[in-house]
Amino acid sequence: MIWEELNPSLIFTDVEAATSDDVMKFVGGAFTREGYTKDSYVDALIEREAEFPTGLDIDGVGVAIPHTAVTHVNKSGIAIAVLTNPVAFVQMGTDDEYTDVQIVFMLSVVDPNQHIDELQQIIAIIQDKGVLEQLLTAKTPSEIIDLIKEKENTL
Repeated sequence: MIWEELNPSLIFTDVEAATSDDVMKFVGGAFTREGYTKDSYVDALIEREAEFPTGLDIDGVGVAIPHTAVTHVNKSGIAIAVLTNPVAFVQMGTDDEYTDVQIVFMLSVVDPNQHIDELQQIIAIIQDKGVLEQLLTAKTPSEIIDLIKEKENTL
């Protein structure tokens, strides 16, 4: 279950960012400060996002799921950021279509096989527009964890 892996120090509400790179630096930087990732993580994240975009439009709510190669990671984790204002991310599977993202699920993955499982779990959570709308109004990390726990218990 995703909620069991969540660390409150990697969950952010009301994040101010102007660009997707700003988001990567803020959230990726938290991963590095917490010891989850190596110093190379943020740059690798930005490079990978440019090549393999992760923006998704889920019924009008923009979500991104950035991650990068295991060589930049010390230990697995999931960070969540709810953005104050939407930030343009390139839509997954395209080179030039953008989606306005307000929720970011960032992954640090040490096992490439685990990454697929985590992505599937996140997709199951974010397919529920009601959950996304509740995440957008959450004010604390514990509220976000509770929302995800509640959703996962119904899957």
